[in-house]
Amino acid sequence: MHLRTRLKHLALAGAALAVVTASLPGAAAADSGDRGDRPSDRGLSAVIRYTEYGIPHIVARDYANLGFGTGWAQAADQVCVLADGFLTVNGERSRYFGPDAAPDGSLSSAGTNLSSDLYFRGVKDAGTVEDLLATPAPAGPSRDLKELMRGWAAGYNAWLRKNRITDPACADADWVRPVTALDVARRGFAVSVLGGQGRAVDGITAARPPASPPAAGTDSSGAASLAGTAASDAAPLAGTAASDAVPDPDDAAEAARELFAPENATMGSNAVAFSGATTANGRGLLLGNPHYPWQGGRRFWQSQQTIPGELNVSGASLLGTAVVNIGFNDKVAWSHTVATGVPLSLHQLTLAPGDPTAYLVDGKPERMTPRAVTVAVKDGAPVTRTQWWTRYGPVVGGLGAQLPLPWTATTAYALNDPNAANLRGSDTALGFGRARSTQDIVDVLKRTQGLPWVNTIAADSAGHSLFTQSQVLPRITDELAARCSTPLGRATYPASGVAVLDGSRSDCALGSDPDAVQPGVFGPARMPVLRDTPYVENSNDSAWLAHADRPLTGYERIFGTVATPRSLRTRGGIEDVTAMADRGRLTVADLQRQQFANRAPAGDMAAADTAKACTSALPEDPEVCRVIGDWDRTVNTDSRGALLFDRFWRKFTGTVKPADQWKVPFSAADPVRTPNTLNTGLPEFGKALAAAAAELRAAGIALDAPLGAHQFVVRNGERIPVSGGTESLGIWNKAEPVWNAAGGGYVEVAHGTSHVQAVGWDGSRCPVARTLLSYSQSSNPASPHYSDQTRLFAGERWVTSRFCEKDILRSPALKVEVVRG
Repeated sequence: MHLRTRLKHLALAGAALAVVTASLPGAAAADSGDRGDRPSDRGLSAVIRYTEYGIPHIVARDYANLGFGTGWAQAADQVCVLADGFLTVNGERSRYFGPDAAPDGSLSSAGTNLSSDLYFRGVKDAGTVEDLLATPAPAGPSRDLKELMRGWAAGYNAWLRKNRITDPACADADWVRPVTALDVARRGFAVSVLGGQGRAVDGITAARPPASPPAAGTDSSGAASLAGTAASDAAPLAGTAASDAVPDPDDAAEAARELFAPENATMGSNAVAFSGATTANGRGLLLGNPHYPWQGGRRFWQSQQTIPGELNVSGASLLGTAVVNIGFNDKVAWSHTVATGVPLSLHQLTLAPGDPTAYLVDGKPERMTPRAVTVAVKDGAPVTRTQWWTRYGPVVGGLGAQLPLPWTATTAYALNDPNAANLRGSDTALGFGRARSTQDIVDVLKRTQGLPWVNTIAADSAGHSLFTQSQVLPRITDELAARCSTPLGRATYPASGVAVLDGSRSDCALGSDPDAVQPGVFGPARMPVLRDTPYVENSNDSAWLAHADRPLTGYERIFGTVATPRSLRTRGGIEDVTAMADRGRLTVADLQRQQFANRAPAGDMAAADTAKACTSALPEDPEVCRVIGDWDRTVNTDSRGALLFDRFWRKFTGTVKPADQWKVPFSAADPVRTPNTLNTGLPEFGKALAAAAAELRAAGIALDAPLGAHQFVVRNGERIPVSGGTESLGIWNKAEPVWNAAGGGYVEVAHGTSHVQAVGWDGSRCPVARTLLSYSQSSNPASPHYSDQTRLFAGERWVTSRFCEKDILRSPALKVEVVRG
């Protein structure tokens, strides 16, 4: 760029910033937006400075105006995904897309649009979110957050009104409509209950009492039918007899363990914070590497949010949220990892004789509360179903297909989700953005108590490190579980942390901690916390080995396990960060190298043994043995043999129980190095090798083909190779790709590395930060930022964050917009 042009850009940007920060009006008093009416954008405005890769730096005078700029900028990049999500939380998917199609899974586990709509329309009809918005802080959301949400909705609506949608996913679609501040809050509610009610949507909406005469005062009318098929609320659940059937405790325990196992989740993360004792300048370092879906409404989106003198934070937001969820400022950086705490509990109900919609508490019957929910359906009559609610929460017919919970003539199960009373998560994020130290992070967590299902890892410029599992969890103590678990709960709780308590006894109520902001949850004093160790690291296992040499213990089982086997990703991560801390004098560049080291711990542990045993297992196929023996034990795009080992490893670990895979068993005294020594003598070993080789050859893929030739994504016809690997290989840079042999191998990434940040400080006013958004800012194929960072990710290159004004204004890509209502 010529000097004259650059100076002109700098002058324009500086002038725009000065005008806006000096003249923007303060936020108007809370108006009809909080009542669910469309918020007015009158007088709202912001300055948006775009730098490389379409990253917006949003400046506004106050929170309403900052929300306005954020809503506008998110709509510009992600309008179709956002509009789809607002359909979800308003229970209108069936109306536009039909009842039988499946949502994208970003806002609940619902298997169909109808199930999703019945749940979210029920939330809407009950006024659940309105009640939470009316709850005074700190139990309810702060005024600042309400203003942000009001502004966000106004900004989104203003963008819709003033721009033409070019994304083919929703161009000219009649379901793209203006939203309200209440819609934004409903989306936040959906994120909050993802691990609780959101996990059980199908079970909540399908739960129906066994056939019996209707009780007086209850709704027993038949539901409207789909395609002429009658559906009665009084009918038994499909496949469930109205009898005294009880789930087998051992089967339920295994199902619950698998349901809540980190390795089976569609979200995860790595994060590590190093204290100043390990760094080159005595200041902290943080590497955050969340593993989230690459498509749909749970994507991250990057921005910087600034209210001069009040807030200045950069990072990533979950779509539809008005705050930075993971990020940094000039003093502190933080990331999150999905935690092992189980954010729900079950209560086994003893039903009143002769009435399956009443239950006994201390021998006295209590009626369930029926909630009839009606959903509009495309090309069909509206569908009505009744949900049944108790003092504990909704009656649930199961947690996924794996864990059925039959509603019989004598027994039903109710789900308790404390996050259904928690709309504070965005206040926690907002507090983090204003924090000046890891101590401030701790204080924010104590004050807001808003995180539903994640750990927090943080570092600051003074050299402090922090790990804390500060979640909103049901207050299930081990003592309570021992005293009040039903036979089913005595199996599920130790296996998975899922408590099943006796709902017929009032002395089995959860109780309250004195420092908790809502009843029935743990207070901050009960949370696992580790501070100022040389490193703190988490890769979705429990808090136990946040630092390998200083194990955390003493927490209740619902938080996670102690002295149990760790995942290969945890073990590999601990090995890596321990070596880094021991080496010392660390810098941001070391964090960047760790992110793309692409070491495969499973390969380090098992490839040599596999190649050696291969000669006996497959004597007729020496090429298989040679390729695995020559593999460099990484999952770089040029790694040869990685694909063959990956396909073998998936087949072997998918057919052999974890305890049988290794000859040396797990030892709590040596948790990072055990179990070890692959059990190559199993018949499944040779079968898995042969099947993997045959699979690749049948697809026309050479056994020693470079990984990137067959692990890629396609964007606008361009094939972009992707490094990384699956959970079972233990890869830090996780990728869960979609296998399509006919299409060339792994042809898309379902979830994995998403928004990465490597952050440190050098004593100046500007943090030293490198970021990367693996799937890029926009879902719109017509956007220049649809795949630009994806190409960076493929080349293992980073974005140098422009946090300070001088750096923003020097951007060669600088584009300034003043957006107004």
